[in-house]
Amino acid sequence: MDEKTFLAAVNEHQAIIHKICRLYRNMPEDREDFFQEIVFQLWKSCPAFENRSKVSTWIYRIALNTALASFRKKQPAIIFTEALPEHLSGNPNQPQETQQDKLFEALGRLANAEKAIMALYLEGLDYKEMAEILGISENYVGVKLNRIKNQLQQLLK
Repeated sequence: MDEKTFLAAVNEHQAIIHKICRLYRNMPEDREDFFQEIVFQLWKSCPAFENRSKVSTWIYRIALNTALASFRKKQPAIIFTEALPEHLSGNPNQPQETQQDKLFEALGRLANAEKAIMALYLEGLDYKEMAEILGISENYVGVKLNRIKNQLQQLLK
């Protein structure tokens, strides 16, 4: 992949990178730095990309691996402060901000690998795509996702 193709791919799929940055970093400045780190890692791994998968799958994989690797090095404090889109909220009788705050707090309590699965799930990817990105079986994606949903339900009580 040449530089022009790489830049076009990053530009086309930058929303993926921004979502991962938002999930794994709280402060806007940290997100900007993390975005740059992910793009750098994408550039470094560009020669190994063989077009066997979609570009978006490759970007997700590199972004999530970068996120998980950064947590192995250091554990920044993550506090979710931004509102969640309305369609992802739960009980309509509860004030919107309270629901979103609780959900982000619950997401913040998940293990890093579980956050990765939830990021893909909230993106609307199917089990096959999630399995390909994460390097696990489709069945295991389903098992993990059910466990995470149960864990989130318990945390939201």
